[in-house]
Amino acid sequence: RLQENRERLSVCSKLCYAVGGAPYQITGCALGFFLQIYLLDVAQLDPFYASIILFVGRAWDAITDPMVGFFISKTSWTRFGRLMPWIIFSTPFAVIAYFLIWFVPDISRGQVLWYLVFYCIFQTLVTCFHVPYSALTMFISREQSERDSATAYRMTVEVLGTVLGTAIQGQIVGKVDTPCIESPIFISKTNSSVAMEELNMTHDTGSLTDTRNAYMIAAGVIGALYILCALILSLGVREKRESSELEPDKPASFFQGLKLVMNHSAYIKLIAGFLFTSLAFMLLEGNFALFCTYTLGFRNEFQNILLAIMLSATLTIPLWQWFLTRFGKKTAVYVGISSAIPFLIMVVVLDSNLIVTYIVAVAAGISVAAAFLLPWSMLPDVIDDFKLQHPDSHGHEAIFFSFYVFFTKFTSGVSLGISTLSLDFAGYQTRGCSQPSEVHVTLKMLVSAVPVGLILLGLVLFKLYPIDEEKRRKNKKALQDLRQESNSSSESDNTELASIV
Repeated sequence: RLQENRERLSVCSKLCYAVGGAPYQITGCALGFFLQIYLLDVAQLDPFYASIILFVGRAWDAITDPMVGFFISKTSWTRFGRLMPWIIFSTPFAVIAYFLIWFVPDISRGQVLWYLVFYCIFQTLVTCFHVPYSALTMFISREQSERDSATAYRMTVEVLGTVLGTAIQGQIVGKVDTPCIESPIFISKTNSSVAMEELNMTHDTGSLTDTRNAYMIAAGVIGALYILCALILSLGVREKRESSELEPDKPASFFQGLKLVMNHSAYIKLIAGFLFTSLAFMLLEGNFALFCTYTLGFRNEFQNILLAIMLSATLTIPLWQWFLTRFGKKTAVYVGISSAIPFLIMVVVLDSNLIVTYIVAVAAGISVAAAFLLPWSMLPDVIDDFKLQHPDSHGHEAIFFSFYVFFTKFTSGVSLGISTLSLDFAGYQTRGCSQPSEVHVTLKMLVSAVPVGLILLGLVLFKLYPIDEEKRRKNKKALQDLRQESNSSSESDNTELASIV
């Protein structure tokens, strides 16, 4: 009991830790919801090139996660900790790169390269922040209950971060009326590019300049929040060297550790399930702004609809934390994530109605909260299970977190690239006030049919996940026994040394 009391975290420590999760979610939400429509309708890139930027950026982001995990495993302990220096030194450069993503360079050629380079640079730097931050969960306390509580704080703040990202980006950009081009009769594909170029030349560019300025103002506000949150995290959280076996006597080999992690059955089954459910929500996120703007016809309301989803998700995080402690994490997965299915179907089946859309948005946000909370709450359970099976193998926490993110990001990059290409094949008209019927059908598939199929597949895979509540309790007790045995052994060694002296 005394050991548990020493491991307890104060509310202030949990809040400071939780605030560190906001930058990743604020920037990720702004990019996820708005980057596609920004590249297409503001930067005026061809959908094919926009798909390349989205795919390569996400794929590179996925590759950097295990790379950063590798370098973290080789990092020596400093007086600031082992993980915290990564967070501190990557922050200013990440903010600069993020701002340049939302800047339209005054160059006739090279815009595609501009966005591709700075998107990849930002993804690298934000990974240098988020991978060590995710692994920090294992180094703030040895108590599973305290880690779960801190994770609940973190998820609440992270979903609040998505609300901030949606609100800041959406409300600032939404106040500017982005001009569109009337195209009542869609031009044949052979002449569409020439005709669109002629229409662009006759367009008043002043309004588009206002839109571009609005995106840069939003980027500046989000960048300032990124720096503030990083400061609160670095000043308010102490990375505890003794909270986990961070420094083994013999440094762990990254590739040996990777082999052990990838052979751990519970980890593979967990990431397989969340791979498909996360992919469903990412696909919905990437195409929802276009869906609201063109298919539902809510060009001036989509930012408020997105805000309703994220506010609902934020308010229901405590509900899901209570639910998983009362009924178990696997039950929370089935109930929480599957609850999105009827609402994803309703939003495309029912006629376009603003009130119904808001109701569906609030209900869907409840499921989004479960999708945010559960993966990060279940990963520490898998790591504890791994430690019991490999008690002599230490220092692999960053591998667990980084490769989970790697698989999720890589597949989301593929899906976003394919979805943008699908819009190109369907005849998407850049900055058009309306779109062909083929584009509407494609958007309905991308925000409803495909996500529903991915969620169902993910839930089937969760049936194979072996760590239920009984198994989790047994693992917790076994770890406590191991630590008590280790402490007793250490105390006896110290007594023997004292007697010799």
